[in-house]
Amino acid sequence: MKKIFLIVSAFLFVANSYAQSIINEPEIAEGDSPVLQTQIAIIPEPVSLMKKAGTFTLPENVSIQASKSEGLQQSINFLSERIETATGKFVSSVTTANHPTIKLIINNQTDSQLGTEGYRLNVNPTQIVITANKPAGIFWGVQSLIQLFPVEIESKEVVEKISWKLPCVDVIDYPKLGWRGLMFDVARHFFTKDEVKVFIDNMVRYKFNLLHFHLTDDEGWRIEIKGLPKLTEVGAWSVKKTGTFGDFIPPTADEPRTYGGFYTQEDIKELVQYAQDRFVNIMPEIDVPGHSLAAIASYPELSCTPEAINYKVRSGEKIMDWSRGAPPLALVDNTLCPANEKVYTFLDTVITQVAKLFPFEYIHMGGDEAPHNFWEKNDQVKALMQREGLKTIPQVQAYFEKRVEKIVVSKGKKFMGWDEILEGGVSPTASVMSWRGLKYGIQASKDKHNVVMSPTDFAYLDYMQADQITEPRVYASLRLNKTYQFNPIPAGADPKYIIGGQANLWTEQIFNFRQVQYMLWPRAFAISESIWSPIEKKNWTNFVDRTEEHFKRLDFAETKYSPAIYDPIITVKRSADKQLMIELATEVNGLDVYYSFDNSSPDRFYPKYTGALTPPKDAGMLRLITYKGKQPVGRLISLPIADLQKRAK
Repeated sequence: MKKIFLIVSAFLFVANSYAQSIINEPEIAEGDSPVLQTQIAIIPEPVSLMKKAGTFTLPENVSIQASKSEGLQQSINFLSERIETATGKFVSSVTTANHPTIKLIINNQTDSQLGTEGYRLNVNPTQIVITANKPAGIFWGVQSLIQLFPVEIESKEVVEKISWKLPCVDVIDYPKLGWRGLMFDVARHFFTKDEVKVFIDNMVRYKFNLLHFHLTDDEGWRIEIKGLPKLTEVGAWSVKKTGTFGDFIPPTADEPRTYGGFYTQEDIKELVQYAQDRFVNIMPEIDVPGHSLAAIASYPELSCTPEAINYKVRSGEKIMDWSRGAPPLALVDNTLCPANEKVYTFLDTVITQVAKLFPFEYIHMGGDEAPHNFWEKNDQVKALMQREGLKTIPQVQAYFEKRVEKIVVSKGKKFMGWDEILEGGVSPTASVMSWRGLKYGIQASKDKHNVVMSPTDFAYLDYMQADQITEPRVYASLRLNKTYQFNPIPAGADPKYIIGGQANLWTEQIFNFRQVQYMLWPRAFAISESIWSPIEKKNWTNFVDRTEEHFKRLDFAETKYSPAIYDPIITVKRSADKQLMIELATEVNGLDVYYSFDNSSPDRFYPKYTGALTPPKDAGMLRLITYKGKQPVGRLISLPIADLQKRAK
């Protein structure tokens, strides 16, 4: 039996290797446009993809036939809009046809391999067929189908003189995890309802199905709560500042507080429906007890601190001292008072309305980075500790979290918080989002808590993604290669309790939606593949090739993205004789770096980097640019030697 297994395994390995080897072969028929896509580049990588002989050519009149099952209209609409916009061809939806162009079929009998979100996609020379057990599977199959089209399918206007050919393939695909999330922080900077819709549109193209909506923080309260009007009259507005968030001068009393915004309850209902139409759930986050300055500025009685009556919504000035690490020292008390019954009444009102607005089963209640220094000296908190037998401040927060969970559960929802809720003891039914590395999630899964993995090491997309000279300054870096190493089910975890993975986009340093896109892509490609595709399918070189194809798609879609993958990695050190040494590396293979020290802009006729550089004695600037062959692909980077000297220290 083992010999038979080995023979079959060897055959399958050879067949798969052959299939992979022909996937990247050019296939341009006579008369085709030279920009026709010649590579199959689906992100995230499907479970199985076999290329067949031949191509499918899109006819002038495209017909889409769907099963009578409910829930397929979204996929029909999506396909119709995308095809008509870019190709100019007529698309019709038909109930019966002799030979429709595209067939969308819900299985009469469940295909156990596919589950609720899997699909089979078959492209043949004369027809395209997508089958699935559920409408969500059809929708995800449609996303893969669109990625088989030439990259021009992403255009927002008709592209002329192109042959709309697709490679013939058989795809079997289904997700590794049911929770595939992106967190969007709309509290630090407000983003409009239409921008949130674009965010959703972008995420579904890569099969993300959960929008974690960070609605409240020190910088803004973004959701209307009826009966608590000051939350949006006061808490949604700050002073507009430009520059580096966290270093702004505190606003004066006369500066207008007109920067911000909020979503009405009707806006929320519209966004929830918009997401559901695209098979995305929205999980709201109300971040408490820390990160609550906007709520406290609106209702100072929610604080333990009398001075809170003078507090204002944060506009980017410094309010925390992180010099000793976490938890930070608060310069103002941005925490709700755990010893104040008004807080729990307030939260009951908020959670009641939030639960009605968001049908998703979870409500995220924050729990991260709550400073303790104001609690430690507060008489109300001391009395609470004595009354409840609490020995430590983490136990005080645990008391708070358990009371909040009871409110959440009473509304028919499940409670989730950041991994700090594990400190001081937590209810066995609480779910955990692990952000401070993987270890907290691993332990929580062993303790039978449901866990979503979202570690800073791999999944914090607000981090710098290239050299600090090119990026808005953030305290850490995360390049694409490291993001691609994310394994949401790490060794040591109990996989039964790992319900999902996600990436987080905090927006302290993100002031507009174009920068949102720049920070997401392409690192969100890597997250998508990490949480959808089998781990054995992950291959960095192949992923880079597919990413470069998707850069072309993003160009046609007019979506901003980061080219940081082409920028050199710069390391500065001192030699034994104290000379400055500059070492360069590239994230991907096949790149050459050219440089100058003479204040001119280098191209490929300048010196090529081959080993550590030592600046000439009087040089003031190092300039770098990256080429692939004869084409510049990286950005021109200018590095003052004085700055490099500081790095070496």
